[in-house]
Amino acid sequence: MEHFLGGLAVVLQPLNLLLLTSAVFIGFIGGALPGISGVILVVILLPVTYGMEPTTAFMLLTAIYGATVFSGLITAILYRAPGTPESVMTAFDGYPMTQQGQAGKALGIGVLSSAIGGIVGTVALIVFTPILASMALRFSSPEYFALAILGLTVVASLGGRLIYGLIGATLGLLIATVGTDPLTGTSRYTFGNLNLAEGVGLIPMIVGLFAISEVMKRALDQDSHQPLKKVKVKIFDLPILRQIGGTLTRSSFIGVITGILPGIGASTAAMVSYSEAVRWSKHPEKFGKGAPEGVAAPESANNAAAMGALVPLFALGIPGSGTTAVILGAFIMHGLQPGPMFMITSSDLIYAVFAGLFIVNFMILLFSKPFIALFTKLLNVPYSALGPLIVMCCIVGTYSVRNSMFDVWLMLGFGVLGYLLEKLRFPLVSIILGLVLGPIAESELRRTLSMSQGDLSILFTRPISATLLAIAFLLLAMAIIAPLMKRLRNRAASNSSPEQRSHS
Repeated sequence: MEHFLGGLAVVLQPLNLLLLTSAVFIGFIGGALPGISGVILVVILLPVTYGMEPTTAFMLLTAIYGATVFSGLITAILYRAPGTPESVMTAFDGYPMTQQGQAGKALGIGVLSSAIGGIVGTVALIVFTPILASMALRFSSPEYFALAILGLTVVASLGGRLIYGLIGATLGLLIATVGTDPLTGTSRYTFGNLNLAEGVGLIPMIVGLFAISEVMKRALDQDSHQPLKKVKVKIFDLPILRQIGGTLTRSSFIGVITGILPGIGASTAAMVSYSEAVRWSKHPEKFGKGAPEGVAAPESANNAAAMGALVPLFALGIPGSGTTAVILGAFIMHGLQPGPMFMITSSDLIYAVFAGLFIVNFMILLFSKPFIALFTKLLNVPYSALGPLIVMCCIVGTYSVRNSMFDVWLMLGFGVLGYLLEKLRFPLVSIILGLVLGPIAESELRRTLSMSQGDLSILFTRPISATLLAIAFLLLAMAIIAPLMKRLRNRAASNSSPEQRSHS
């Protein structure tokens, strides 16, 4: 509590409070505009934070992260066009409520649910991060290598296409080897190009894969938003609060638990909480037709999960989601390495971030109504005007990091690559995680082998590293077995007799 109050004092300094407020509004805009997700917005602003003091920089990035997860619900409810992937499930019941003339009611439920879920997630972040970090103080090189492998395998298992995830993680690992060997100083895969001596830049790669590829994809779409009438949002409605109270409580805890699991993410939390809301409901037939619980469940869960995803990032140095993977890259860019010792060496920074996120969730309640009123007028701006502005910001931001046109061309090249890979539904986050976690896995494995004089069995004889590797193996095994089981069930159902099908 003492550390938290110290962080709160830092946040409440006038300049930091102004910056936090600005970050919330930036996050509102970026999350609500379809095509600009939290990952892309953090990526765009990443170069801007390069010259900032670390505490200020990460208060800004995490506040934007929290605000974007919330504001994706606006277009999901009003237009059935989720502003962020985390808000996909919200559209299932939010948009039918809009069609029924209850847009204000749906938005009010979404705002309240987001704030409550975010507050629950922030409290969990404050409580669990030090506990997890103190457990991780026992870690040595074998445990850090196992952690890196766990992070890679979890992300590689996302999206339902395991082979693509594994290829993406492997590609990221390959790119991570470009540059100078950290232990021997030998040049690797630079082909005599001095621009690659320091390796492939994290900023050009992230900006290209996410922001530029998204602009390319959106440039081919036809935007046809219809003007919306004035929407009156009512946040605190006691009868509705009684109706959704149980859903809010259950979904917030589902979100926290799901978020803490590395690589699972807020989108998965929203899906799980929605399915549980249907399971626990006395009227499951109302879901998909405008049920208030169908808005409350995913919104409380995804905001709680977004905060929970920061727990493994701070405590273990393992990102809990795609956006936190980018934030991990920002830490590395600032010369910081999240992990167990980070709670000791940079506690002032961490608790300032915690306090900032706590305030952000109250700002969501305070500023959401005027923002929604304004945003309904801004939604008619065509993406043809917004896209070039995004590209310009990306070029200026990428160039400013190292004053290198090589980085700009690299960014554009990764943009084309990201566009092509997204056409194949390729999980781009797995490539980024390979690049970020690759150097950690490589250096810690080599230190481990030095400790054991080349004996790999040290990874399986130390309890913590063996447990982490076992979890990684189980996750991969489950990702392989689950589709096979589903295929067998479908085959069995298709082979059943007509009488059996009619009876079922």
